[in-house]
Amino acid sequence: MFNYLLSLFSNDMGIDLGTASILVYLKGQEIVLREPSVVAMEKDTKQVLAIGVEAKRMLGKTPANIIAVRPLRNGVIADFEATERMIRYFIKKVHNRRSLLHPRVVIGVPSGITEVERRAVRESAEQAGARDVYLIDEPMAAAIGAGIPIQEPEGSMIVDIGGGTTEVAVISLGGMVVAKSLGIAGDEMDEAIVQYFRRKYNLIIGDNTAEEVKMKIGSVYPLEKEMTMDVKGRDQVTGLPKTVKITSEEIRSALSDPVKAIIEVIKNTLEETPAELAADLVDRGIIMSGGGSLIKGLPELLAQETELPVNLADDPITCVARGTGMYLEELDNIKNSKKKNF
Repeated sequence: MFNYLLSLFSNDMGIDLGTASILVYLKGQEIVLREPSVVAMEKDTKQVLAIGVEAKRMLGKTPANIIAVRPLRNGVIADFEATERMIRYFIKKVHNRRSLLHPRVVIGVPSGITEVERRAVRESAEQAGARDVYLIDEPMAAAIGAGIPIQEPEGSMIVDIGGGTTEVAVISLGGMVVAKSLGIAGDEMDEAIVQYFRRKYNLIIGDNTAEEVKMKIGSVYPLEKEMTMDVKGRDQVTGLPKTVKITSEEIRSALSDPVKAIIEVIKNTLEETPAELAADLVDRGIIMSGGGSLIKGLPELLAQETELPVNLADDPITCVARGTGMYLEELDNIKNSKKKNF
């Protein structure tokens, strides 16, 4: 009863702590925040100057005394102090002092991270002001957020392609039967595009430009009508600004290596799936979530490679955040049921 009363006066939240962006689900209000996972700070004093959208605008454009960093790499904490400040900023922004109590927080984390990395995430959230911190594996959170009936005694497959990791899992009876985490996802696609421009055109472009190219004309499967785009950067030979016209076929070629790695881990997961659950997937197919799943033609390519039906989840970018929120909503029920079991 005491915990129930605490929950009434606390703005509990679920957080998708992504490499590229952070999404926050506020209990009773759905998704209330979506901002880039970027922190800008003064180089010598480490004083934070900007976080989120404002900080992302600074990427690649800062003077020597300012650095803009992504404190999360491959879904795990690379810079503990910057991550703590970032989480604190977002908790404060969402919490907005509307409650006297610190919030309970559910955080989605990659399934493949170590216990040390899990402890770092938990401690970072606690230092940022969370009252209690619960961790949920991202594939499970994505499956819940995508509306997959995870408690049924049938196999369901979720593929969540985020910024830093690709999470693949076969779920049945409320647990992950087979799960794999790959440190190749949206960020590696951006880097592949950056390297392609450098090799082919001697053109240096930034991460933000690469991401824009990926989202506008990037594809991994032949399009009915191929597209073109003008891309601006710096000529690495002359050092002068330069513009080149790029085609969607070229970007498809640039993305081939990271996409092959993602398809390979999906196939490996299928190979390790028990026969009875694999049979379920023939009808139920694969559900895709995460921002990386929005690359044009990816569902079609995956369907061709696996010979299974492939569908995008509704609003795939928010699946993990919605899953953490739905887990949060059921947290008291889950704790009560565990007490009864003991």
